Amino acid sequence: MKNRLFLTAKLLVCALFFTLCASCETDQLSGILKDLQKPKGLGEEEIIAGLKQALEIGTKNSVDVVSVLDGYYKNQKIKIPLPQEWQKIESTLRKVGLGSKMDEFIVSMNRAAEQAAPKAKSIFWDAIKTMRFEDAKKILKGRENEATLFFKDRTSATLTELFKPMVHNVMSDVGVTRLYQDLDNKMSKIPFLDAQRFDLDQYVTAKALDGLFLMVAEEEKKIRENPVARVTELLKRVFGSKE
Repeated sequence: MKNRLFLTAKLLVCALFFTLCASCETDQLSGILKDLQKPKGLGEEEIIAGLKQALEIGTKNSVDVVSVLDGYYKNQKIKIPLPQEWQKIESTLRKVGLGSKMDEFIVSMNRAAEQAAPKAKSIFWDAIKTMRFEDAKKILKGRENEATLFFKDRTSATLTELFKPMVHNVMSDVGVTRLYQDLDNKMSKIPFLDAQRFDLDQYVTAKALDGLFLMVAEEEKKIRENPVARVTELLKRVFGSKE
């Protein structure tokens, strides 16, 4: 008898439960189900941390690639060529026996960039620390090189100011300055040759940084498009949220 009463009570409770559920508004239940099915959204701190991590990894990989021997010189995308002013008269210079000097000069400029590049890593990372949530959100939803463009726009002036003396010192060590002066003196003695002078430190610094930013952009593209390049769980979560 007691068992029957207990069973009846259970049935009444179940019936009451389903009656109450039936009275809930359909759209409210639907909303609850949808919320349960959605992955948890990314918080501000997580987005910022993910973007900072992406830039840190991108700049580290980029600097590591260009800092080795021939990192600039044998990479046609970022190889530092003769300045435009000299490219116009390159064939003439080679005809008068300055070809080997010019080749040596080109190699030396690239060696200077390769040796100075490691110093840029800490400068890049210091700049990354200034990123705000608004910046991170824009970058996450932006173009494939949005982070690199933001980074370049915000830090180019500071990087140039800090990078230039490093390049100057390295160029002095590897003999770029001496080669430039030697070539300039020889060209000044060639009749009817209009060889314009240029700021050697500024030229090599600008080209070196352009090359670095190009490599950073390539790393950013990999992280955005290739899941394998997202080497941490945070990167997988932040960049995977767009897919």
